[in-house]
Amino acid sequence: MKTSAVAVARLVVARDLRLAFRKPSQLLQPLLFFMIVATLFPLTLSPELSRLRDAAPGVLWIGALLSSLLALEFLFRDDAQDGTLEQFALSGQSLTWMLFAKTCTHWLLSGLPLALSAPIAALALGVPAAAMWSMVASLALGSFALSLLGAITAGLTLGARRGGVLLSLLTLPLSVPVMVFGADATQRAIEGAAIAPPMYMLGAIAVLGVTLAPLAAAAAVRIGLE
Repeated sequence: MKTSAVAVARLVVARDLRLAFRKPSQLLQPLLFFMIVATLFPLTLSPELSRLRDAAPGVLWIGALLSSLLALEFLFRDDAQDGTLEQFALSGQSLTWMLFAKTCTHWLLSGLPLALSAPIAALALGVPAAAMWSMVASLALGSFALSLLGAITAGLTLGARRGGVLLSLLTLPLSVPVMVFGADATQRAIEGAAIAPPMYMLGAIAVLGVTLAPLAAAAAVRIGLE
């Protein structure tokens, strides 16, 4: 009897979680990189609180983007090298669904911890406490969108030489809308304004990514495996 899609997704998520916790360094690298980038910026800027707050949205989102690029390199690489992706493609199950499960697990292990740890970096940038939860929400939603976009580029660069460099070159232009609306949401949160408009846009990007990214990633992985 064919395994249901939900059961397949659960197995893929459980497998990736077990493998991830066997290599804690891969989990900590993007998070530590984000914290280092975000906390180094205040050392290069004026110590005036107003200037730090003005720079905070850009600093936090640039750090989040660079950290996501660091984590994306591991999304499909190890599974491609040990033949797991080939087994996924030959299993008779939906490759699109399994790659979507892998992408969601990737976000749980990298994007969500980054968003939850952002208040620590935000304190160094003078972000008011009232803005913290709004900032965390925007980073969580934006990082999910970045993971979906990154799944496409990770599939396209599968097996390519200097794949890390190519992955960055392909992902950076695609991430511009997420960066624009994410930084706008953070800026509005700091100013105490309504964050709904940019959050709606981030949500729309995430919904579009859920709809199209797994299909595109599956097609790219199939091409890379040929």
